[in-house]
Amino acid sequence: MDLTGKLLIAMPGMEDPRFDHSVIYMCSHTADGAMGLIVNKPADLPLSALLNQLDISCDNPDVGALPVRFGGPVETARGFVLHSAEYEASLHSTDIADGFRMTATLDILEDIANGEGPMQELLMLGYSGWGPGQLEGEIAQNGWLTTDADAHLIFAVPDHQKWEAALKTLGVDALTLSASAGHA
Repeated sequence: MDLTGKLLIAMPGMEDPRFDHSVIYMCSHTADGAMGLIVNKPADLPLSALLNQLDISCDNPDVGALPVRFGGPVETARGFVLHSAEYEASLHSTDIADGFRMTATLDILEDIANGEGPMQELLMLGYSGWGPGQLEGEIAQNGWLTTDADAHLIFAVPDHQKWEAALKTLGVDALTLSASAGHA
């Protein structure tokens, strides 16, 4: 099972409150482990504050008001930008799946501040990570649902609506989900 480029949707009753109602875009999933970015948890930090800390000037208030999100509990001081594939950073961007790239270098923030960044982007601090076999175990224990990633859902749907919207891509109504797994 390779979940690279897919979405994880947290099931109700997720034991770790950091992942409650999370939607995670999977950037990498191999036998060595997995890495993803939560796409629906605002960090209560505007991009302007982050740019100020990094001494990157930005005169555009619309850009400065962009939200920074909590990408996950690992390396929370490290930044990641999940973005549309037409943009490639001058230093390094990672191709993930059709229509998606990730960049973790400062040049993308400079480009965004100058109005030369990607057409669609989400900025995150931290990431979500799993060791070998850990994510597969959590899925088997009814912790996560998986679905195909959709650029509209990730980049255009408001954060507070992404969890239910992701469930609807599977034909699931959030009100019908149970926090406990059934076993035959």
